[in-house]
Formats: sequence, C-alpha cells, structure tokens
Amino acid sequence: MCGIVGYIDKNKNIDTLNDMLKIQSYRGPDDSGVYFDEMSGVHFGHNRLSIQDLSSHGHQPFISDCKNYVIVFNGEVYNFKIIRVELEELGYKFISNSDTEVILYSYKEWGIQCLEKFIGMFAFCILDKVEDKLFLIRDRSGVKPLYYYIDKDQFMFSSEIKSFHKHPKFRKEQSLEVLPYFFQFGYIPAPYTIFENCFKLESGHYLELKIDGLKFKITKYWDVNDFYLKEKFAKSEDEILKDVEKILDDAIDLRMVSDVPVGVFLSGGYDSSLVASLLAKKQEKKINTFTIGFDNEKYNEAKHAKSIAEYLDTNHTEYYMKNRDMLDLVEKLPFYYDEPFGDSSALPTMIVSKLARQSVTVALSADGGDEAFCGYSKYFFLNRFQSIFSNSFKREVLKTGLNLFSVNNVEYINKKLPKKLKQTNIKDKYTKFQRAINSSSLEEMFESASSYVDKNEIIRFLKVEKNQDLFKKWGKVGNIEFLNQMMAVDYKLFMNDDVLTKVDRATMSVSLEGREPLIDHRIIEYLARVPFDIKYKNRQGKYLLRQVLYKYLPKELVDKPKSGFQIPLNEWLRDELKPLVLKYLDDKKLDENIFNIEEITQLKKRFYDGVDIGTTIWFILMYQMWKEKWLD
Repeated sequence: MCGIVGYIDKNKNIDTLNDMLKIQSYRGPDDSGVYFDEMSGVHFGHNRLSIQDLSSHGHQPFISDCKNYVIVFNGEVYNFKIIRVELEELGYKFISNSDTEVILYSYKEWGIQCLEKFIGMFAFCILDKVEDKLFLIRDRSGVKPLYYYIDKDQFMFSSEIKSFHKHPKFRKEQSLEVLPYFFQFGYIPAPYTIFENCFKLESGHYLELKIDGLKFKITKYWDVNDFYLKEKFAKSEDEILKDVEKILDDAIDLRMVSDVPVGVFLSGGYDSSLVASLLAKKQEKKINTFTIGFDNEKYNEAKHAKSIAEYLDTNHTEYYMKNRDMLDLVEKLPFYYDEPFGDSSALPTMIVSKLARQSVTVALSADGGDEAFCGYSKYFFLNRFQSIFSNSFKREVLKTGLNLFSVNNVEYINKKLPKKLKQTNIKDKYTKFQRAINSSSLEEMFESASSYVDKNEIIRFLKVEKNQDLFKKWGKVGNIEFLNQMMAVDYKLFMNDDVLTKVDRATMSVSLEGREPLIDHRIIEYLARVPFDIKYKNRQGKYLLRQVLYKYLPKELVDKPKSGFQIPLNEWLRDELKPLVLKYLDDKKLDENIFNIEEITQLKKRFYDGVDIGTTIWFILMYQMWKEKWLD
C-alpha cells in the first residue's frame, strides 16, 4: 500500500511535492520518490510501503524503458504474475518483480482496456507522453482512494485530501451543500468532498486529462448495477454453492501473494470467520488473527472471536480497549480522515490495525459480505414489508403498531427473547424502522432505514439546504428487484464511502496494508445474478456464505445475532468524551450561519438528560473537530 500525489506546473517545484508526500508519509514509510517532466510540467510523488518486490527495483515513480510512460500506483493487482507472462510472450522485458511494472506495460500494450485484466485494489496515475495525457484510474469497488482538485489553471491529485493543503494554489473553500448528507449518513458521497473544486474519483471510473488546456472527461468502466440487470442463473443451489466457494477460494489465494507477513482481522462474525477458515485450511503454518474487545459485555465480541480462533488453531492476539486508547485517538480522527467522517467504529478499527501491525504488514479484512451476500437486517425487514406501500390500510396499521412501543420497551422485550431471535443494537434498528415506515416510497423507505439521524431533526439544527443531486444514487435503476436494489446502492454508497474509507485510513495510519477478499469483483458479479430465493433462503441472510462456512466451523459456534463493530458511544460521550462535547459544541464555537445554535443547545440538554441521541452529537462533534483542524 502506498500514497501517491501529483500536479501540473511548468515551474519545477520539488519542495512542494515533498511537502505533499511528507504529510501522508505513513501510507508508505519504506521509500519515497519524485519525478518531474519538463515538457508537460507533470510532477509525480510516491510514498512506498513495500509488499511486492522489496528491492529498489520496485521504486516509484516508475518509468518505462522507452521513457514515454510514467506511473505512480497505490494498491495491489493480485493477478499480475499471470499478466506478466502474457506480456513476456509479447516481447516485454522486466527489471522488477512488482505489479507496478506490469500495470505500466499493460497500459502500453493494450491502452486503457488493460483495466479489464486486473483483479485487485488500485488507484494510479499514468503519464502518457505520446498522447500528452494523464489517466487517473480507481478500482471497481473503490477500495483505494483517489482525489483530484481542478480550479482554473490548476490540477492536482492525491491519495488523501490533506496533501492538497501543502500546495499553495489549493483554496480551502468549504462545500456546505454536502453537510445535510453528512449529518444524515455520517459520510460524504463520491464524487463530492467537503471542499469546492475537490472531488473523489468514483469507483469503477477513470479520468482522462489532456494536459494542454486541462480538458478532461470521466468514463465509467465498471458498474455493479450492470450485473444486477443481467439475467439470473438457471443453476441448482448445489451448482451455485460450488461456484461461490471456488471464487472465494481464489479470491483469498490471490490476496496471500506477498513478500511480507499476512494476518486476519477476526471479529467472530460470519464474514471474518469464513475468511479465517478458508485461509487456515490453505496454510501449513498457523495463521495470525487479531481482535479487540470491550469490558462492557453489551459490545464485546472478543470471547466469541477467541472461540473461533481456538477451533481454527490460529496464533490469536486479542486486546481489550481501554478508555485511554479511545481518548487518545478521538482527537486524531480529523487528521487521518481529512474530511468530516462519522463512523465511530473507526476507533476500534484503528486500534486493531495497530495491534496487527506489531506482527504483520498485511491484514485481511472481511468487509463487503453484507452487501454481496445479503446480510443486513434492514434488507429482510424492508423487503418483507414492501407490499404495504400498495395498501394504505395495512401501512397505517403497521405505523400505529410501531408507534405504540418506545425504543426502551422494545429493548426490554428484546432482552427476554430466546438467543436465536435476539437482535443486537435493537434501539438503533427500531428507530430506523420507525422512520422507514413513515416514508412515501420504497426508495425513501430504504434511505430512511439507512440514515443514522432523522432528516427532520437535521432540518431543525442545520441551516444549510439539501442538494438533491447528492441523493440521486438512492433512486431506482431499471427493473432491479427491490432487495437487490438495496444491496447495489449500499455497495456503491455505504460500503465505498463509509466502510472502505474507514478501513483504508485506519490501516494506513499505522502503515498496514488492508486487503478485502470479499470485495473481489468476481464475487459480486456472480452473486448479483443468483436468484433471490437462493440468496435469501429460509429467511436467512447470507444463506450461501453460511453454507460454505458450515463446512469448516460447527453451526453452534458461529450462529449468533449479528453485532457489527459497535462501541459504547452514548456512554463515552456522557462520560470520558463529555469535555470534548462541551468544548466543540459550545455556542461560541458553532457557526451561526451553518447551525441553529438554540436547537443544538436543546440537543445537548436532551442527550445529557438521558435521551440516546449520541450519534447526532458525535456527527456534530466530528464536523466541529474537522473544521478546527483544517479550516480555522
């Protein structure tokens, strides 16, 4: 894993380039390199975390033997050895054993169509001197980040926004229109960012820039919706299971290609247990697994993860989070995440990354399982009740029923249920479902069930008007069935801009490469075409994934209520983090042009009077801390 930066300026300025590299040096502490092209004014910079070919031959920026092509690359193309053989048969000579060189010569041979050959996670920029163009490319699922800034005569790109702050021509103009989206979901959706004229390159897209004149166009080369729109397989369940296991096996095999030690994040859930199980069966030596826990049993999954590790006989390391760990990290979040980011599970993710980095340089994570295999409870609930929207009477009955029970009543009832029926994080889920059932369409129902904060509450405390363009991806696409539509939207939004951003910044903060086998594009391409009644069978989410997992782990060991990576947010904000809340949500700190200050005062009062609206408080806190770090 690495960090890349670049900009165009006929006046050579290596000092600025080095400053842009230095601020994100943790992405690649093993080596750095710069490049300047006098003809075009292109500046390239690269921070290297050595994973493939640890020698100096893997140094970047990498220049082709003909000198006409130059690349800076972040990520891994896992099948590069196969592609290399093909290129060698065409006469190419290689000086390294790196995937970087293979990518560059693939582009030289096949042009931008080379992307069809790559299996992996990648964000890279190629200078093509023959065409006088720059190409910025981001992988299909968006595992690796890539930002660009274009304003008048200035163009720059980077793995992280913070590098732009080191360029004298970067104007820090806040984009207020993204704030309603951020406060509703906790992240800012691609291609938007918190700054004007600054964008995320969307996953599955590439940007082609004509250097003379800075004219550019963006092309989509891959879209998960295309596969949901294809005809469904006419295969038996057994055939599909064999196919799925084969793809999973190969995805994990490829992600073990490394010249450094590899480990696995193990939470004890279905996804991470599957990755650990498939990996354990392939390795002659014990695999390394890592997990963190909480003293509060309500949030603690470490015991369950440990039982999985013992069954698989792994080298297991666990660490119980202390409040001091959390307090030290909260104030670092604005630095590492660059723009307002509300997912509080970034904290345990950073801690487990630090834990793993003590033993390994690469860690496999198991993100993407819910979006591909149908795992979130909201999918089942909303799919079951979609018929209600065609019957106003049924809808009103359900609304009345949901409104009869307070979240505290629901939590009490949930505690009394048998283990198999018990839900984790029930208060949050119930609140979301209450909002969803008051929606006017299926799409709005799904949007509401995915929101962390009620949009009506946001209207009360935020003075910024909502930009509907940011919400377009929540709309229906073609004739995709509603359940598949939900998974496709989450794949492109929540997984990309929340989950993968969280993991990238957390792992990179300690110079750890995170790899995501369940986000191998071949998995989602296949599962998108699996019939609904096989994907979600016997009212079981992740039905197919479970069937594969049961081959390696006993059902009783893995079947349990889904928990997710939760932290005791309400408790922490009322106790250890209260000084931060009082400091950053103080009337004098709040911008009266952005916030309704009286409303936020009431939010704080309600929260400290015992109403569990910690997520709302946390999102405001994260915005305020970001603003002080990067704007004030």
